[in-house]
Amino acid sequence: MTTEQVVSVAGVPCGDLDLTLLGGRPADPALITDGTTLTYADLAALVARRARSLGDPHHLLLLEMSNDLDSVVTYLAALALHRPVLVVGPAQHSGAHDEILSRYRPRTVATAAGDRALGPDGVAPDLHPDLHPDLALLLSTSGSTGSPKLVRLSRTNITANARSIADYLGIRRSDRALTSLPLHYCYGLSVLNSHLLAGAAVVLTDLSVADECFWDLAATHRATTFAGVPYTFDLLDASGFADRDLPHLRYVTQAGGRLAPETVVRYAELGQRRGWDLFVMYGQTEATARIAYLPPSLAHARPEAIGIAVPGGSLRLDPLPDGEPGVGELVYSGPNVMMGYAEGPADLARGSELAELRTGDLARRGADGLWEIVGRRNRTAKVFGLRLDLDRIEQRLSEAGTPARVVALGDALHAFTTRPRDRQRLGAHVARLAAIPAGAVTTHHVDSTPTTGSGKCDYAALLRQAAAAERVALPDTGETAYDAAGLRDLYAVLLGRPDATVHDSFVGLGGDSLSFVEVSTRLAARIGHLPPDWPRRSIESLARDARPARRLVAPVELGVVLRAVAITLVVLTHVDLLQLQGGAHLLLVVAGYHLARFGLAVGGRRARTHRLLGTLAGVVVPASLWIAGCAALTGQYRPATALYLNGLLGGRAWSDDWQFWFLEVLVWGTLATALLLAVPSLDRWQRRRPFGTALVVLAATLALRYAVVGAGADGTEKYTLAGSLWLLALGWAIAEARTPAGRALVVLVPAVGLLGFFPDEPLRTAIVGAGVVLLVRARPVPVPTRLSRPLGVVASASLWIYLTHWQVYPGLEASGRPVLAIVASLAVGVACRAAYVRLEQAARSAVSRARRPRPGRRTPAAPGGGRTTPWPARTPAPASPARRTGGSHPARP
Repeated sequence: MTTEQVVSVAGVPCGDLDLTLLGGRPADPALITDGTTLTYADLAALVARRARSLGDPHHLLLLEMSNDLDSVVTYLAALALHRPVLVVGPAQHSGAHDEILSRYRPRTVATAAGDRALGPDGVAPDLHPDLHPDLALLLSTSGSTGSPKLVRLSRTNITANARSIADYLGIRRSDRALTSLPLHYCYGLSVLNSHLLAGAAVVLTDLSVADECFWDLAATHRATTFAGVPYTFDLLDASGFADRDLPHLRYVTQAGGRLAPETVVRYAELGQRRGWDLFVMYGQTEATARIAYLPPSLAHARPEAIGIAVPGGSLRLDPLPDGEPGVGELVYSGPNVMMGYAEGPADLARGSELAELRTGDLARRGADGLWEIVGRRNRTAKVFGLRLDLDRIEQRLSEAGTPARVVALGDALHAFTTRPRDRQRLGAHVARLAAIPAGAVTTHHVDSTPTTGSGKCDYAALLRQAAAAERVALPDTGETAYDAAGLRDLYAVLLGRPDATVHDSFVGLGGDSLSFVEVSTRLAARIGHLPPDWPRRSIESLARDARPARRLVAPVELGVVLRAVAITLVVLTHVDLLQLQGGAHLLLVVAGYHLARFGLAVGGRRARTHRLLGTLAGVVVPASLWIAGCAALTGQYRPATALYLNGLLGGRAWSDDWQFWFLEVLVWGTLATALLLAVPSLDRWQRRRPFGTALVVLAATLALRYAVVGAGADGTEKYTLAGSLWLLALGWAIAEARTPAGRALVVLVPAVGLLGFFPDEPLRTAIVGAGVVLLVRARPVPVPTRLSRPLGVVASASLWIYLTHWQVYPGLEASGRPVLAIVASLAVGVACRAAYVRLEQAARSAVSRARRPRPGRRTPAAPGGGRTTPWPARTPAPASPARRTGGSHPARP
């Protein structure tokens, strides 16, 4: 549909507009969006109207492009008007484009909210009226937004590449392509260009392939194709793509980075069974989009290859000095090679400067004529005098079954893996491959590999993480507070989140009560204090409020201190060195406090349920394994105890099975919370009235305590679920009390709930009451700096200290060595916790590999998103006032 063919459309004059990119017949569908189908005539009319509103074509237009109709019409109108357009992502997704605005000075910025003229009084007035007449499109390199270095593309580049893609894909007028990638990314934009030029239709959506609505849309509009980057195929695996019935699908395209050969084979075979083709492609923004493609018939036999040059283009090798025979830099020539780069406004007046494109990729050509990428020229590093190909190292790691990402920093390599079990052997493996000392390799575990906006590995983020790890590893001098960037490094390293920014918070990054101990201790040493709401505050705001850190003392989060002190008091009491009971009941309060802070502070009902159940698993799995193991080896406990049913099935008299009463209260209380808040109406009510909900739960559990136990708790009644559940609810209420009145109210509750609860035990009542008052104040405790880290270690291991000390201290106590019994109980618990964490990581890695999707197998996506672990909120360590003396007879509570 050219200007010569169409003088006016729907009564709208086209004038001198160039509508070459609209190749469909007037009545054919062009764009489908929000249930509306626009024909090519409709689209041309909208483009003509929009072109009239854009004004002078001799000034640069910046377009914040989304996958919506307005963005597409504005983009097409700029091309039709021959007005150069700089395409970036939406500001809310990519951040402010301040550097681009200040450097290139566009006259107009087109956003979802409308056009914004930037004249003499604006942010960045246009200072380059002499734009080259061939300049049509400016894109950031590598699909990222906000980069000041831009690729200059001409109209010839755009149309030539679109025709080439339409040719080798065999695009038909009946095809309908889903916008599964962002349109501001050159790959996503090429899907739009090629299908419109071929007269096909494009279904506009910003839904992810992991969203069920995406596939509903595909079925409704009979979509024939969609595009993906490597990460897209991970999402397809997780969302059960192999099991979907898509009778209209003709072909799937992949580019944007290397797809593992085994994945190529798997999807090629799936396509053969389901009647669609897989096109593996290779390209760069500098070539407008596509450089090469692998014919679908060769995907099974040559999955590692990028194939052959696109129609109209050609490839050659430029050998490297001292390089491997047959390997060189891949050089491409064709009409889609960019005009050149732009690094400032003066470059926009320059014409085409390139006859061919040096891709920067190292390649070789097989005997069958197919090209294969073997590395990246600028992914080389010089370490210990050796020039290393980092891509080649990554490829060999993957082939050896230890996939990782590798970056170089100074005279060292940093390897990142998402598989904890691989971390120990990874360093030695990288050192062998690189022929460098093992000490020059640092390994890191991350929850997921960070990606750029185009879905490629974000090596810049990994470099920042490597640098952050080196800085965080330096000893804390206590002399100065860290700035926001330093605190971001701390969060990124300790939480395994390379994508952390200064705008994130501990809770927002998926922090749990295990990482809470480490982060709070290290954070306090840097900023000199810990605000009560620090887990919810942004890193940036914490840095603004930093105070000079003190050398001799460091503020430690009260929850950490209470966990460490309480479990120590429990051991002291059981060894009979001191009689300071009440620590276990206080720890129930702390458990409820942490449950509310980290378990409930999650967006989305499913995500929160997942977090709570994960918290539960973090206690149930190790405790049940330990109790069941002891029962099998010693016969000390009944099977019901490992299932937390002693309170229901056991007797009223004290026995060894009552040693784990704390766990019963914690487990059933957490499970009840998760089930209640999984109900949509209750979830909404709790989010609207968090403190009110906590008070209702507290009142209900207190009523249960008085109804079942009465005013005073006799014998084992103080250890039953009905008798002690209110303490867990009390911790929840303390966490939600954000006002002076609310805090005063929850302080009064222990006076009521503890009244007569421990008959003739004023010291135990005082310990629990004092702990509650301290927790309400929520002030960090200043402790000697040298003690802050040991406190954190004991607090983290409190669950295991509680579980194991029953088997550790009796023999030592009986032999008259109570101090050694205490030290051994703490040490064994810390060691068991460390061993279990390693075992847990290894098991999780094995399960992950076992569940790796295979053809025809559906693997559900994890709900909620964000960081999750089997111990998302490590609950404070249980403890018990019950004791054993000498190991020969049951202790009295």
